[in-house]
Amino acid sequence: MGQTSIQHMVIFNLKHEAGSEAAETFLRDGERQLASIPVVKQFSVFRQVSPKNDYDYGFSMVFDNQADYEAYNAHPLHVDFVENRWVPEVSRFLEIDFEPYGQQA
Repeated sequence: MGQTSIQHMVIFNLKHEAGSEAAETFLRDGERQLASIPVVKQFSVFRQVSPKNDYDYGFSMVFDNQADYEAYNAHPLHVDFVENRWVPEVSRFLEIDFEPYGQQA
């Protein structure tokens, strides 16, 4: 079975008002904490600009393979962020995981 990269994205809304200091702090803290996990590559934070959906923000990152993605999910920094920031501060989200077309194992 071959290895393939995974692009993990989550789009979300916060319980904080869009653009508020609390929202900005959440985005900065998320980037700092999650991007510091060694298996995370190409971490990006996004603000929604399209009127075609009603999510406000997005995080995106790339993993070299499924094992790295699983290591990220179990990593103490990720678990801490989810338990102490994500669950209390995110009102709704959609998670999307893609592999590049043509790289299927």
